[in-house]
Order: sequence, then C-alpha cells, then structure tokens
Amino acid sequence: MSKLTAVTSQLHTIADYCRYGATLFNQAELFYGHGSDNAFNDAYILVMYALSLPNETDDSIMSCRLIETEKLDILSLFTRRIEEQIPVAYITNVAYFAQLPFYVDERVLIPRSPIGELIETKFSPYIDQNNPPKRILDLCTGSGCIAIACASYFDESEVDAVDLSIDALNVAQINIENHGLCEQVIPIQSDIFSGVEGQSYDLIVSNPPYVDQQDIDSLPQEYHHEPEMGLGCGEDGLDIVRVILAESATHLNDDGLLFCEVGNSEVHVRALYPNVPFTWIEFERGGHGVFMLTKAQLIEFSSVFIAALKHDAIS
Repeated sequence: MSKLTAVTSQLHTIADYCRYGATLFNQAELFYGHGSDNAFNDAYILVMYALSLPNETDDSIMSCRLIETEKLDILSLFTRRIEEQIPVAYITNVAYFAQLPFYVDERVLIPRSPIGELIETKFSPYIDQNNPPKRILDLCTGSGCIAIACASYFDESEVDAVDLSIDALNVAQINIENHGLCEQVIPIQSDIFSGVEGQSYDLIVSNPPYVDQQDIDSLPQEYHHEPEMGLGCGEDGLDIVRVILAESATHLNDDGLLFCEVGNSEVHVRALYPNVPFTWIEFERGGHGVFMLTKAQLIEFSSVFIAALKHDAIS
C-alpha cells in the first residue's frame, strides 16, 4: 500500500485534512507571512481551494466526507506547499486586501500591507469624511490592491496606479477589470513620479520596496518566490523612499497627504530624518512602519529631504 493510499484510507473529512495539513506544515517548519499566520489557516485555504469552496463556509461542512480524488488533490497541494515552500496565495492565485479579493501570481508581491486597515477606515481621522480625496496616486502599485481598494472605498475618486514593472501592471490590469474599475483606476508605467509629471493629487499612498540588504539576506524561502524588485531597495531600503519624500510635495494639492510604508526600515527613516515630525500610524490588527506627512510638512522639510537625496546620489 502506498503512503498516499495509507493516508487517504485513514482521513475522511474536511476537518481531518485541515488538521493533517497543519501537522505536516508544522513539521516542515514553514514560514507564514503572506496573508496567513499559522499552519492551520494555510491548510484550510488549500483544502477549500481544492474543493472549489469559498473560504467563508459554515463550520458544519467540516464533517463532510471526501471522495478519493478530492483527497489526492488536497494532498498534492500540501506537497507543493512543503516541497516548493511556495506561499499559499501563489498556489490559489487569490489574496485578500482590505476585505477584497485580488488575483496574484509571482509577477507581484502578495498583498499584506497594514495600509489596508487604513483604507477600510477611509484614512480616519486623517481625512475629513465630508471632504474625501478626488484624486489619488498609488505609487508602486504592484497587483493594484491599494489603488483598487482606495477606489472601492472612495467611489467618487480618480486613482492613478503607477509601477515601473510592466509585469506588475499587467496583473494590476487583471484586477482592475475583475473589480469593474476600468474607468476609475488607470495603470501607468512610471519610475516613481516620471509618468505623472504635472499631475497633482489629494492623497498619495505608497507601499514601495523598502527591505534593507540585511533583511533581504535573511528572508525565508517563501519570499524568494516574490519579485526581488518589489522587496529590496538599497543598503538601507530607502532608495525610493528618499525620492518620494523629496518630490511628493510637488504632486500634492493644498492640504494633501502622503502615506508611505517602510516596514522594518522605520529605524533607518528615524535615523536619517531625526527632526522630521512623522506621524507613525498605529494599527489595531497589527503592522507597523507606516508614516503620514502633510504637504505643508513636506514643504517645510524639503531642504532636508533634498539633501538626503543628493547625498544618496553622490554616495
């Protein structure tokens, strides 16, 4: 009797396979950080995917018995997760952000930014709910998740979604079409602001590459399935952030706001700009390293931001 046959003869229900998958994943010491934070969730998502069932399903289904082909399909997905150490979202091609579903593959990072929580609250209390942003820029859009979520929560807004990567923009276009937002969200190839010269916005939101070299060198295998240009950005991770800080003011309308994620590179931001009064956002669902600056603050400290950018260019 083969090992697979031995397994399928002993496990019968959806619950059995969720538990068994979690055990296998824990034994394999996999990493969780792409929308799931534990082995059971990973196993559950893969089981539901194999059965063509939605993740949000009544618990009564857990006792349903599976046929042999369903069992083998599930075990095949478990094997792929373990042997390739590939994040679940790349297996299912689905990730959720701001409570919305997005198509993802290895051309883009898997959405997981805490900025999603900000979007769900419509950036309260930083944005006046009686005066929502009319024009929004999503810098380094990747899958388009931030741009699309902003358009969904601010349904009267116009959103430009920019990225240097054509591969990423192709994925963003898939998501824009899937959400029916072709008239509201415009994908643009742009090296930071190069593709939107002369344009100004009420809100700029960015989750740029920001991982420093030390963290890049120590990333778990799961992250190596993601495009490296979406993760690392120089020795301190701030090569693009320096440009965003130096140039955002010219692309913001009066009273405009910049929100930017820098993750663990927050320590480098604080060290590089010790006198800049960043507002660091606190999140109820976890996450860190997202700051907010007003246009007035960006102008006030423009000399500091430009000096840091010039120093980076020289060095």
